[in-house]
Amino acid sequence: MLRQITSVSTKGQFVIPSEMRASLGIKPGTRICVTQQGSKIVLEPVSEELVDRTRGMLAGGPSLSKALLRERRRGKDRW
Repeated sequence: MLRQITSVSTKGQFVIPSEMRASLGIKPGTRICVTQQGSKIVLEPVSEELVDRTRGMLAGGPSLSKALLRERRRGKDRW
């Protein structure tokens, strides 16, 4: 396991050490998934594998667009 210490700026930014970026293929513009696991922060480069693992996590929830349409219809009836 590679471990290095870095500092957080006043804007909440920090540098991922170059050795880690190189070993994970992180380049400028790479999207990073940030997950909190208890007291740890886990960073993962967004890859097809990560997209496949998380696909459908939010499925089945209420439809915001349907709720907005219902709300607008109700508003028209009041006028």
